[in-house]
Amino acid sequence: MENLRYPIGKFECPEQITSAHIDQWISDIEMLPIKIINLVSDFSEEKLKTTYRDGGWTARQVIHHIHDSHHHGYIRFKWALTEDAPIIKPYVEQLWAELFDAKSAPIHLSLDLLKALHAKWVYFLKGLSDDDLKRTFIHPEGDVSISLAEDIGIYAWHGNHHLAHLNIIANI
Repeated sequence: MENLRYPIGKFECPEQITSAHIDQWISDIEMLPIKIINLVSDFSEEKLKTTYRDGGWTARQVIHHIHDSHHHGYIRFKWALTEDAPIIKPYVEQLWAELFDAKSAPIHLSLDLLKALHAKWVYFLKGLSDDDLKRTFIHPEGDVSISLAEDIGIYAWHGNHHLAHLNIIANI
């Protein structure tokens, strides 16, 4: 069950984040929309209703969740660059995934938004300085300080994590 829940494992941040890590993570973020679009473009309505594990989300919910989460991520980067270690507002992703749009909206709505969001986000990320990457925000769940460098890795992992869920569904 843990292999289905975390098919690529949990995110492990390197002790020393290098420019090579940042470049790879930004590349992962850049390529995610096209990878998802290529994978799910032929999903039938039945396939969109399929879960990657018992108790997991459907393909449709995963797709809408990725956009919701990454939209939050983009805003968190902006806060961290314009405020001094802001406390971000988390959201209850499990409840968002139960909202009617996550369960019924056409996937192209989130795929189109994800493609545009990632294009702008990647442009933004490539312009960050070393000092910018050190800026932080506070996640209130655990009162954890997260640097923008680490958060790039978290979101690269997050996208690949859910891409792996969609791959599981594609192969069912």
